[in-house]
Amino acid sequence: MRILLVEDEEDLGLAIKQVLVSEKYVVDWVSDGLQGWYYLDNQWTDYSVAIIDWLLPKLSGLELCKRLRLHKNPLPVLMLTALDRPENRVTGLDAGADDYLVKPFVMAELLARLRALQRRSPQFQPQNLTVGKFTLDYANNALVISLAPSSQTIPLTVKEFQIFAYLMQHPNCIISGSKIRHQLWDLAAEPMSNVVAAQMRLLRRKLASYGCDCPIETIRGQGYRFNTSRVC
Repeated sequence: MRILLVEDEEDLGLAIKQVLVSEKYVVDWVSDGLQGWYYLDNQWTDYSVAIIDWLLPKLSGLELCKRLRLHKNPLPVLMLTALDRPENRVTGLDAGADDYLVKPFVMAELLARLRALQRRSPQFQPQNLTVGKFTLDYANNALVISLAPSSQTIPLTVKEFQIFAYLMQHPNCIISGSKIRHQLWDLAAEPMSNVVAAQMRLLRRKLASYGCDCPIETIRGQGYRFNTSRVC
C-alpha cells in the first residue's frame, strides 16, 4: 500500500516515514502543499491514504484537502496539526479530512488511525491475502503456497512482499514494469529503469532455492503477470 506524506517538519517527517516503511508501506514524503498536489494529481501512482499536515508552506493542508475533494478524489486523508481547538477539528473535517490527529502524538496511534482509514477504503487488505494456492502472510512477512497435504512457506523481504501484494491484487492481469516501479518505489529516489527486472530475477532465484517456480511471469514487451495456475 502506498501513502503520500505531506509534512514540512523534517524530523517528524523522517520519523513518520521510517515507521511507515518498517510497516511495509511505500511512502512518498514531500514538504509543501504544492508538491503534495503535484503528487496527488498524477496519472502514474495510486495512493491508498494521504497524511497531510495543516500548516504547510505554499499551499496549506486545509487548502490541499479542499482541492482534493473539489476534484472528486475520495482518497482517505489523515490531517496532522498542532491546532487542537474543537473549531479547528470541525474546520478540518468539513474541508474533507477523514480523521484528525493532534501533535504531539505517539506513532502507535498514527498506525492505528491508518488501519481504521484502511478498513473504510477499497484498498484495505486483510492480514492474509489469498489468491488460488498462494497466500501472503502479513504477520510473518511470508508467501505460503498450499500443496496438499502440506504447504511451503517462503520468507520475503519488504520489497518482495510489496511486489507480491501488488500483483496478487491484480491476478492474471499484465502490469507494465513502469507501473510497478512507480507504484512500489519511492518517486524521489529515482530508481533505475531496470530495477523491476532486477528484483524479479532475484525473486525467481529465491523461489527456485525453495524448489518452487515463481508465479510471476514476464510477458515480453508488456510487463508482468501473477499466474494463479503456477504451483511448485
